[in-house]
Amino acid sequence: MPFDELGLSDKVLQAVGAAGYTQPTPIQEQAIPHVLARRDVLGIAQTGTGKTAAFTLPMLTVLETGRARARMPRTLILEPTRELAAQVEENFVRYGVNHKLSVALLIGGVSFNDQDVKINRGADVLIATPGRLLDHVERGKLLLTGVELLVIDEADRMLDMGFIPDIERIVKLTPFTRQTLFFSATMPPEIQRLSEKFLSNPVKIEVARPASAAQTITQRLVATGGDPASKRATLRGLIRDAVDLQNAIIFCNRKRDVAVLHRSLERHSFKAVALHGDMDQRARMIALDQFRTGEAPILVASDVAARGLDIPMVSHVFNYDVPHHSEDYVHRIGRTGRAGRSGAAFTLVAPGDEKSLGAIEKLIGGEIVWDGPRKAEPVARGADDEGERAPRGRSRRGGRRGSEEAASSRPSSSKPAPAQAAPERVAATRDERPQPRDAQPRTERPDHRPRRDADRGRSRRDEDTVESPGFGDHVPAFLLRPAVIKTRK
Repeated sequence: MPFDELGLSDKVLQAVGAAGYTQPTPIQEQAIPHVLARRDVLGIAQTGTGKTAAFTLPMLTVLETGRARARMPRTLILEPTRELAAQVEENFVRYGVNHKLSVALLIGGVSFNDQDVKINRGADVLIATPGRLLDHVERGKLLLTGVELLVIDEADRMLDMGFIPDIERIVKLTPFTRQTLFFSATMPPEIQRLSEKFLSNPVKIEVARPASAAQTITQRLVATGGDPASKRATLRGLIRDAVDLQNAIIFCNRKRDVAVLHRSLERHSFKAVALHGDMDQRARMIALDQFRTGEAPILVASDVAARGLDIPMVSHVFNYDVPHHSEDYVHRIGRTGRAGRSGAAFTLVAPGDEKSLGAIEKLIGGEIVWDGPRKAEPVARGADDEGERAPRGRSRRGGRRGSEEAASSRPSSSKPAPAQAAPERVAATRDERPQPRDAQPRTERPDHRPRRDADRGRSRRDEDTVESPGFGDHVPAFLLRPAVIKTRK
């Protein structure tokens, strides 16, 4: 079925044709007529199937009538990450080239003042992350009582990031007469509960089995050692031996590993950029632009890049770490093999990853083929990997234990070593050291005079056993006066 039979307006069809699309994807073909009919939609589809256009195109058709009011947006789209929100804005700019609609983007890392200006002018489409949206609501700069259509995108990702309480709060601020579109790649029990709570008699569209990978992706497992140097060496070998590698995304579980792996690849003359959640918004956008334009063909990223990023020409995906959650594996490898293209996904499996790997194979419903033996051979450490360890001569805590050991192994100089102390002196020094209180012998002193000069220089532990010197030999006169007790008559 072509786009012109879905009920879209002429302006939207012209923009779609100018973008080079003629046939809709299955989820677009099924979802667009129901959205235009103002029905609630529950869409379940694997990543890379065109879910963004499934709600963008009908929204442009609906928004051709009516106008926006100040601080009261007409439609609201919630996204879990800044990159996804910015990508949805790009879709509205691309397909809404023939429309005069105002689009506001509310994400973190951008000035509040610039966003307030767009809201005050009136926004037909408001695209936001939950945290920044609630910040504007709490400041009294935004009202959600005029929302006609609400889109909750990547709902399972919202659940993983802990945004569900914020989503529930935002939904309560919108009118109950709204139209709601709910999209997710997977359908865990919590997401099922939320869909029943937010949607009213929805149309369920499921174009693929939940948590399934595209058939155009070649999946392989590669055994590697548990040592970080071995994993980096194995990854570099895979990149060099990859067939028809145009660009690649390398996923790590931890943000710290993203930075370390990025530096290691640059030392081996790979053009790479890094992307993780601790980077500011400007640096993240620069890294994505360099990757999209081909200036840096390798992107080292955390799971912040695993959901919804529309980079259609990614040829390879490398999982430097086996993901802890099996659903993340499907989203990671879904960055390649998009729109019917072929792709390759390689996962490095280290000792101890067997449990996570078993959960992944259970989720996708089949075993993944191994590329080579299931047990890695030991890999020699490179010269640059030696430099990534703690400097020799110092312990990890910054001490000089290693330096002293190195100095002891050096050849002795011409200066003679000092003579060894006599045994009597060593024993005397050992006896002079402060002993624990329980270990000290208790002796009775003949007189109980307070210690003075003889006790100076002793440790605090010894001072605790000494009687308080009080006022010394002199007693003040007022203490020698007899006590006078007055009695009442």
